[in-house]
Amino acid sequence: MVHEAGQHQDALAPLRSIDLFCGAGGLACGLTSRGFDVRLGSDIWKPAADTYRANFPDHRFEQIDIRDLTASDILEASGGTPPDLVAGGPPCQGFSSAGARAMDDERNTLVGWYSRLAAEVRPPVIVFENVEGFLTASNGKYVVDLFDPLIEAGYVVRLEKLNVANFGVPQLRKRVIVIAALDRTPQRLVPTNSASGAPGVWRVGSGLPPTVSAAEALSKVSASERDPLSLTRTPGDLEMARIQALEQGKTMRDLPPHLQHKSWMTRANRRVRDGMPTERRGGAPIGLRRLRADEPSKAITGAATREFIHPTEHRTLTLREAAALQTFPDTFEFVGSRADIATMIGNAIPPKFAAELASAVHATLAMPPDFSEPGVVDFRSTNAEAMSPALARVTQLVEQRYGVANSVPALF
Repeated sequence: MVHEAGQHQDALAPLRSIDLFCGAGGLACGLTSRGFDVRLGSDIWKPAADTYRANFPDHRFEQIDIRDLTASDILEASGGTPPDLVAGGPPCQGFSSAGARAMDDERNTLVGWYSRLAAEVRPPVIVFENVEGFLTASNGKYVVDLFDPLIEAGYVVRLEKLNVANFGVPQLRKRVIVIAALDRTPQRLVPTNSASGAPGVWRVGSGLPPTVSAAEALSKVSASERDPLSLTRTPGDLEMARIQALEQGKTMRDLPPHLQHKSWMTRANRRVRDGMPTERRGGAPIGLRRLRADEPSKAITGAATREFIHPTEHRTLTLREAAALQTFPDTFEFVGSRADIATMIGNAIPPKFAAELASAVHATLAMPPDFSEPGVVDFRSTNAEAMSPALARVTQLVEQRYGVANSVPALF
């Protein structure tokens, strides 16, 4: 694709991209499928590094802490000039609602580090991806840490909270996407599918084909006895009784008392009784959950193969099935222990969603420069009818600090 911002390279050359915090390579899968030439992948975690190298042997890879990576390193990998895209998703453990939030988690500071490094490289487009908890963590501090360096460097910024189910992924998984561009307005991701099964997801993509259901996606997984990721673990008698008792869409909360895990009620009550701060309670633990056959899967996490029960079979998901619900191809090779692989799969950007993100970058680069003023052009933090008090406070902070007007849901 020819684009104005790519005048430094041949018009027919692939767009050059840098993939920081690349993990197993979900983003790289999506980028390469849409014609990007990933010049550098980087992650500090060895299992992710080994997995990325196994699947993308032609990509340059650096197993390095981003704080030891310089703008000069990135420019050298890109051929001496800024790449078309720098993309990354700093580790989300400090933000994720799936576990206890640690506001002083050192990894949270990587947001500002990433933003400053990407802005110093000055690519035409910068992409940031994270979990929805990023928005409200520490009362919006990390939103400011991300936005300020980008705006000071001249970027126009668009933030949207999206559900990957609206982009053809058989999974209800909310993600915050920021696209920042120089001298032009970043384009929005265009939904490809309608979906149901989560608040707000039905409000997007009206009239579009429904996304693939969990059952349909799982039916296409090629299981092989030679593939260790296709193995299922054998449950004990009590766990099997729980699995057999759970109907589609039901969780541990719906089991009769005699099948409850003996620690479940203790943990559920303790979250209130021991004075745990509200932002760390997260509600009673879900435990086992049987997926619905007619809806996308619930969000795949590192615990999915321990907790998610197949919609129609009395067993938990395999690692290969969890990867398929993340839209990794059956041929994708994961390297590491089973726990490492489960974590990599749970942390990954779904490749199919990454491909639609790549298309939005293409569309942005294809726009003629409009020399828009640096700032936040869009802050769409929810598709629901109402905001939580914490999100409302952060939205007000963004409106006041950056003067953004578009902070209400945009429906398609």
